[in-house]
Amino acid sequence: MIIGLTGGIASGKSFIANELEKKGFPVIDADKVAREVVEPGEDAFHQIVETFGKEVVGEDGTLLRKKLGKMIFADEEKRQALNNIVHPAIRKRMIHKKEQLEKEGAEVIVLDIPLLVENKSFHVVDKVLLVYVDEDVQKERLMERDKQGEEDANNRIASQMPLKEKKAFADAIIDNNGTKEESIRQLNEILKKWNLE
Repeated sequence: MIIGLTGGIASGKSFIANELEKKGFPVIDADKVAREVVEPGEDAFHQIVETFGKEVVGEDGTLLRKKLGKMIFADEEKRQALNNIVHPAIRKRMIHKKEQLEKEGAEVIVLDIPLLVENKSFHVVDKVLLVYVDEDVQKERLMERDKQGEEDANNRIASQMPLKEKKAFADAIIDNNGTKEESIRQLNEILKKWNLE
């Protein structure tokens, strides 16, 4: 079974991914893969530098992710250009990792994909597991985590599909507004229901 784990920024998705890993399920994290594919020397890295210019490269030769982030958050066209470079590279790398795990005999694989719904990647997963929080909780946690102020938090949340809209696409939902224990209990119930516990 391929589980697509999704959520939004600061929804607690990484926490659930860690819990799944603790239970022995291999997790392929799209965000980690996204960092891998833009390392110096990778195709996507060269395409980004070609598209956005040398000012997005730091003195150490790696991408200045925050600078690139600021460039694209306010500019839909630039965001699209970056997505067109990065998303295919991520997809290819994730499929490769998934195939490796299948060869090694993994029965259940978790694909941790923040933009699963936005990218309509349902065909690559059997079940969609959504980590949900209310928008005010999401904003509070994001401001606490990134210390970038309210405007930045609002922009980041606005750049993603609202979590309440993602509910319609989920096979199961973990309501992460409460305590970690409550979220773990919900996760265990879902895994039981899917005959994975």
